[in-house]
Amino acid sequence: MALPVETFFLHPDAQGTLQSQIQQMIAQGILSGRFLRGEKLPSTRKLAAHLGVSRITVTIAYTELLANDYLSSRGRSGYYVSENAPVPPAFEPTRAGTDGVDWTRAIGQRFSGGDMPRKPADWAGYRYPFIYGQADPTLFDHANWRICALKALGQKDFTALTTDYYDQDDPQLIEFIARHTLPRRGITARPEQILITLGAQNALWLTTQVLLTQRRRAALEDPCYHALRDILSQSRCHVTPVRVDADGMPPDAIPPDTDVIFTTPSHQCPTTGTMPMHRRHELLRRAAGMDALIVEDDYEFEMSFLRSPSPALKSLDTDGRVIYVGSFSKSLFPGLRLGYLVGSEPFIREARALRASVLRHPPGHVQRTAAYFLSLGHHDALIRRMGSTLHERREVMADAIARNGLQISGQGANGGSSFWMQAPAGVDTRELARRLQARGVLIEPGHSFFSGPEQPTGFYRLAYSSIPVQRIASGVALVASEIQEMAGLALTAG
Repeated sequence: MALPVETFFLHPDAQGTLQSQIQQMIAQGILSGRFLRGEKLPSTRKLAAHLGVSRITVTIAYTELLANDYLSSRGRSGYYVSENAPVPPAFEPTRAGTDGVDWTRAIGQRFSGGDMPRKPADWAGYRYPFIYGQADPTLFDHANWRICALKALGQKDFTALTTDYYDQDDPQLIEFIARHTLPRRGITARPEQILITLGAQNALWLTTQVLLTQRRRAALEDPCYHALRDILSQSRCHVTPVRVDADGMPPDAIPPDTDVIFTTPSHQCPTTGTMPMHRRHELLRRAAGMDALIVEDDYEFEMSFLRSPSPALKSLDTDGRVIYVGSFSKSLFPGLRLGYLVGSEPFIREARALRASVLRHPPGHVQRTAAYFLSLGHHDALIRRMGSTLHERREVMADAIARNGLQISGQGANGGSSFWMQAPAGVDTRELARRLQARGVLIEPGHSFFSGPEQPTGFYRLAYSSIPVQRIASGVALVASEIQEMAGLALTAG
């Protein structure tokens, strides 16, 4: 690949002859790692014209670098960074004009340091990846997704591909969500009540920004989705964690001064519990009595392969109190980053304006590709295939858990893709995860799902969305073996 001539410039304060300045400029580019071995340099004529110097000056500089093995010459094809050029240092080289800003004082609000855990980037290389939310390449419909993406690139969809929608969305995707996706959850909505987002997390952020201020209070489940707690903390509103039970969030435990209630009633995150109908009605009555709003995160409802999912809380809402968050990231793939908000028009109007000021709208090509994939029936076929496979994996995992004497703390009544587990007393699942990773097993410690400084360390999550069924039993056996060893050590120490 040829290095663009625009990346070459002489520093106005540089000392020495033009020839030495050019040599130094190129040598520094190689030593800093900016110019890589084998990359082609601009021709002497082109670089001379760009720098405003004579061609002979550039030629002499190249010749000196050639003699010092920084560059190599390939006949008439030009000059290249030599394969024997010095290797860039592993450390970050010191640059002129070191950053002199006191960032501890300059930063007005911090967004780093949250509880969101990081999965290993090479998770697929582990033999037993019991981690949540990753796409299984053996299940995804690559061929039809590719066809839909190419179709969305066609001349017929040129407008959808290139248009700046500003604060609007692809009408085909909105229509499909309104006519097909939402009715399956018992929800009816007009296009003006639907907003496309960059996944559920973006939807939760938009909702928080629109609804909450420093004087308002939010109630959220404990344990809960890590990113939601971080989002609420960043908004500086008052936050009250409400400890869930087997049926989800208890309505009577919600403080009476709460303004917004965040809940995952169909599939509690991470315990996987399902809120029964009588409690859903209680929650709606409690919210109405406090004049509070409810944000329903209905993630993973498509994974209800054991029985039909319970009606969405939004479908029971008679006065526009519930804001619904949906996502295609779980049913398609997390990197898609495509979700949606459904709510009363005044709320969606404000969320739409906020989204426009931050990112305008999700890419039109992504929206149109998803619209084709959904409307042509590929999504439904994918869900059926995933449901069948996850059902088989769940049964194998449940059997392996029982045979190895592990304790399940929560499992979805309708299906899902994970088990919420509890380790014996004295076993810290953070250390358990570290020890298992060395044996090729990935699990998720559960402490980061909990609020407060005293996070319980005895819970962990075992997901089966990305692990082949034939490896589940042996992987669970390794988890049980490590837990048994750690429990024994804890007992001895005690």
